[in-house]
Amino acid sequence: MGGFMKSIRLLVLAAALVLSYAVAAAAAPVCNKKIESFDFVVDYSGSMMMNNKDLKQPKMEAAKTALKRVNAAIPALDYYGGLHTISPNGAIIEQGPWNRSAMDAGINQLKSDFTIFGRMTSMGDGLQVYTPAFNAMKKPGAIILVTDGDNNRGVDFVEIARQLYASQRGVTLHIISFADTPNGEATIKALAALNPSTVVVRGEDLVTSDAAVERFVLAVFCQEETVIVLRGVNFAFDSYALDSKAMGILNEAAELIKSSPNKRVVLTGWTDYKGTDAYNAKLSQNRANSVKSYLAKQGIPASRMTAIGKGKSYKYDNKTEEGRYMNRRTELSFE
Repeated sequence: MGGFMKSIRLLVLAAALVLSYAVAAAAAPVCNKKIESFDFVVDYSGSMMMNNKDLKQPKMEAAKTALKRVNAAIPALDYYGGLHTISPNGAIIEQGPWNRSAMDAGINQLKSDFTIFGRMTSMGDGLQVYTPAFNAMKKPGAIILVTDGDNNRGVDFVEIARQLYASQRGVTLHIISFADTPNGEATIKALAALNPSTVVVRGEDLVTSDAAVERFVLAVFCQEETVIVLRGVNFAFDSYALDSKAMGILNEAAELIKSSPNKRVVLTGWTDYKGTDAYNAKLSQNRANSVKSYLAKQGIPASRMTAIGKGKSYKYDNKTEEGRYMNRRTELSFE
């Protein structure tokens, strides 16, 4: 039964908890900010210039692809961002207001043709040099380390990370791992063990899997979603009538609501930006009421549900037809 309800939940929520990489820029779901700033910290050592056996290209080239895909999927919110390298150290983008295009251009500057042999890896020293800058990040912040974990020179990398956590509480280290040696895998494992909030993802997965990108971005950048966007329960312009597609989704939503019998339900209606504020307030209320009435017919007591009209929504781009359609929506939450 638990698996069945989980499947229903995924069907009903569609993409409330999962970004679609292909359409992220056009219609990303609701994201409550989890962090204020992030910094991509890229291992620039010789081992990262070596080929990844699965992708058959230099690990640094794969890292660039992974970072570009993550950057493309970050919700369009007012984060601060930066891009640095370690071993050797270098600042490609200093911490400041994040700009997707500027970050993409910065990632393109990363080189993958440095000399491989004779270049020792001193990641601990690199992280230690950046500690003051990390302490100055807007909190909460995320350091997203891209590395294969190989460290063969200088101070202990894991110990420096431990000291970083001890010196201030507002920054979490996350890892995009290209580990392909026992030493590298052990380093990644030790780093992850320092903080239960650390997210570790295989770099190869970010290169090849949209779902991996989605999961990583949501885990690092967004709070766990509490608002369920009823994808498909959208409305034609100037209408609050439910079509057959919406009714089918609401049938599944009713089953989800029934699985939480002790929780109250809030239904929130929205409109696009066209029309007056007063008219849209009424229209959004009518949309929420339509959903409530239909759910009541499916056996959900009206006394459990509260319908609220919020008026105009700017969550999606009102300059496009798709964005306006997405704004004409209903959301469900439990309380």
